[in-house]
Amino acid sequence: MIQDLAIDLLNQPLAYVDPEIAEVLELELERQQRTLEMIASENFVPMSVLECQGSVLTNKYAVGYPGRRDYGGCERIDVAEQLAIDRACELFGAEHANMQPHSGTQANTAAYHALLDPGETILALEVTHGGHFTHGSPVNVSGHLYDLATYHVERTTGLVDMDEVERVARQRRPRLILAGWSAYPRALDFARFRTIADDVGAYLLVDMAHFAGLVAAGVYPNPVPHADVVTSTIHKTLGGPRGGMILSTERLAGRIDAAVYPGQQSGPLQHVIAGKAVALRIAASDAFRERQERTVAGARAVAGQLLAAGHDVLTGGTDTHLVMCDLREFGLDALEGENRLASVGITVSHSPVPLDPRPADVPGGLRIGTSALATRGLQVADFLEVGAIIAEALEPRGFASRRAELATRAAELADRYPLYPRLGAASGGIVLDFPAVSREIGQRPPAAQMRRRPA
Repeated sequence: MIQDLAIDLLNQPLAYVDPEIAEVLELELERQQRTLEMIASENFVPMSVLECQGSVLTNKYAVGYPGRRDYGGCERIDVAEQLAIDRACELFGAEHANMQPHSGTQANTAAYHALLDPGETILALEVTHGGHFTHGSPVNVSGHLYDLATYHVERTTGLVDMDEVERVARQRRPRLILAGWSAYPRALDFARFRTIADDVGAYLLVDMAHFAGLVAAGVYPNPVPHADVVTSTIHKTLGGPRGGMILSTERLAGRIDAAVYPGQQSGPLQHVIAGKAVALRIAASDAFRERQERTVAGARAVAGQLLAAGHDVLTGGTDTHLVMCDLREFGLDALEGENRLASVGITVSHSPVPLDPRPADVPGGLRIGTSALATRGLQVADFLEVGAIIAEALEPRGFASRRAELATRAAELADRYPLYPRLGAASGGIVLDFPAVSREIGQRPPAAQMRRRPA
């Protein structure tokens, strides 16, 4: 057994200790390098963030907050977390930031815990109209603890119906109004949300998980001046490590902090928080701003190509990093469309579309995002080509005869913009005797023997 080995496992590389997991990492790196990632909630972190997440900070328990921990030895940890807090406040103009939520879901749950009592009402965008399941859906804990009222998009324009928001708010008198989305391609009127919230005596919470990077770059309205609380992830348009954050007014700071710890979780992930600090520093740069501008321009280019090919793009375009494509008129199930694109090397996610009479498990749309490809370096001309490939792949007839050609075109784009070349070069220079290692630690070697290909 592995625990009986004479070798020093503390200092051995992954490939020696667990070849099977090492193979997973190798194959996933290869998958990311050779495909075009267009899932709107995904991005690529910089090498500096990967360094943080694989660092000694993962060893440290740091329950509590900077300067007031339940464990000793947190002097360096406090510096990193305070940098993340200060950078978030400066970047978004917030009075207070909590960087400890492990995800956007936990950020939302903690915010509700801070602001609401069980049974109080949340007014949020209906999930099939672009909302998120953590906004009161019955499949989430928020739907079990709180009463949900919903608003929708307009039938003709596909835009959020702000008159309905006001009308439902006056009827239901929610304790909290939630603005934010998971699959909605346009900007929101945060000032009007604030007016409606004030009119009915509600808190205003904005979930900017998807568009936080756009806000940081000034290409999407900033909700912070209007909201009581703003929640977000760090790993979507912000391009940082997986995790969440909560921004709030100073008046609510104590309640937010108490809701995160001890209310929802204990030991924070300090290696992730350090990566958050790095991502927030990058987000304040001119290079990041240019990338976000290119992200939006790329999404508009993709939307334009789909529209030119006769596809139904919700709202007729986008203000953000994502495009919502309704496949129903083409007679395609969204799962079929997703699989077609996967087979040519483009990864997207299926999504419900508003006002679809079919059940939710038969999605009618695709959510197509451009953040990861903009991070990789694609330019607007490249996004035009990506949009053309997607449009042709989604044509109802003739896909089988075009698949190979479309896959070649997608692969050429991936090759033109190498992803993590340092990782590829490093792995290409190491060829280990995995059968010998596997015998030594008593495990079967992986089928591929884990031999690295030349870079």
